[in-house]
Order: sequence, then C-alpha cells, then structure tokens
Amino acid sequence: MNIEFPIAITKMSGAGNDFIIIDHRSQFIPVPFHAQFAQMVCRRRFSVGADGLILIENAEATDFSWRFYNNDGSIAEMCGNGARCAARYAYQHGIARKRMNFSTVAGVIEAEILGEQEHVSVRMTEPFGYQDSNLISLGGQEREIFSINTGVPQAVVFVDTDEIPLKLWGRTVRFHEDFEPAGTNVNFIRVLEDGNLHVRTYERGVEDETMACGTGVVASAIIATMQGLTESPVEVITSGGESLMVLFELDGSKVTNVYLQGAARIIYEGQLTAEALL
Repeated sequence: MNIEFPIAITKMSGAGNDFIIIDHRSQFIPVPFHAQFAQMVCRRRFSVGADGLILIENAEATDFSWRFYNNDGSIAEMCGNGARCAARYAYQHGIARKRMNFSTVAGVIEAEILGEQEHVSVRMTEPFGYQDSNLISLGGQEREIFSINTGVPQAVVFVDTDEIPLKLWGRTVRFHEDFEPAGTNVNFIRVLEDGNLHVRTYERGVEDETMACGTGVVASAIIATMQGLTESPVEVITSGGESLMVLFELDGSKVTNVYLQGAARIIYEGQLTAEALL
C-alpha cells in the first residue's frame, strides 16, 4: 500500500470518547484501505488506540466533510463527541471559522466554538424513528426498551443502579431481532435526584462500554424528557465522569433544535509511522 509516512495525527477526547483525527483533504489513504487502516491505528497498546478514526476532507457545500470509522472499521453515520472534536480541530487548523458546518453521512452538522476553545456546541440532526417501550428480557426480567435515531440508532433502558452486567445486557439488546439488521447502541440511564442523568453506553462497532457517546447522551435526554423524568436543558454525566449538556425543543413526540455542548480536548499531536500498522 503506497502511503507516505509519517502521517500527522491529532489525538482528541470528547468526554472520554477518544479519536484519531487526520487532515485528509489530499486524500492520500486509498478509500478501499480506510476500514483496515482504522482497525490498525485504533488498536490500543499496539498502535495509537482510539474509539474511532476521523478523516477531515474537502466539501463543496460545507466547510469540510468527514469520514468517520469505529475502531472495528465500520462506518458510523454520526458521533456527537466526534463532531465536537472535529469542529475544534477544523478551527484550530484554519479549516473553518468559529461557526461552521460540515457534512456527515447523517446530514449537515452545524457547530460553534464557545468561549474557550475546548468547549464546542454542535447542532445535531433532527431525531427520528421514536419507538415507545418494547419489552426485552434482561437479567431474567422483562424490561422496557425505548428507541430513537439521533444520527445513529439508539436504545434506552432505565435502571435504578449502575451495578449491572452492562456488556452482557448491551450485547443482548444491540443484537436483538427488533433492531436488525443494523443493530443499535444501548444506553442505560439512571435518573438522579436533581433531574440530571447518569448514562452508561454500550456502543456498536466498539462492542463494549465507551466512556461517552454523544448521540447516546442526546437520545437519553430526549427519551427521559418524553417520559416526564426531566426537561431541557439536561445535564448528563457519562461513564467517564464528564458532563455534557443537551438542549432541545419538544412538541409531543417531535423534537427540534437539538444541541450537544461539552469539552473537546486536544490530548496530543504527533507523527504516525508505518510501524503503527504492523
């Protein structure tokens, strides 16, 4: 594979969801190799390690576009935490101004750098496909599962404690026939006394718990509000202990003007060598 090394990379974190970001406007990595490249560089301990790979590319109608790959090489339609990181990266590298828009598989995303650069607001695509509760057996008990698409399919389960077999339950719902063939992310929500939420997410493509999932946080806030358990704006505490803010307008089951706000931190900048793919 004729790729010129080293490759400049930036490692970023959005609420503990970590990403490798590459300026790919010259498109030097062949598209047929993207999935394998993502798998290789996202390996922890053997390579850079990350939840996902973001390739920043040129676009005609927006400031830029991205190609987003989960660490298993699959394409993700959207990622709220990744979107915030991509926005800060684009601003930091002179690709876009503080207010910008960019193209994703899920549609055009609007973003804005807020005050200090590490805080970013992203206007999400409008959610669709809300489904009221369906029963799925988890831990020998029939539990209500709600679902909505916030750029990525999301299932939501309300729990009273964080002490659950998340990976087992997550896989059960993620691969359940109700969500075939694409599968779904699975969010386990605990409503706190102040009306805020604590969310743990099993993410498809990662196939494990992630420290945060932006689209999952948005889905959790919306469905909790639909159930009368909280209201916008909703503060959500992720598995990594980070705080994200979700703002939206709700009219019956119609949700509009959805924003996700939170930190997007630059962890390091470096050079990827060919040995990262061994």
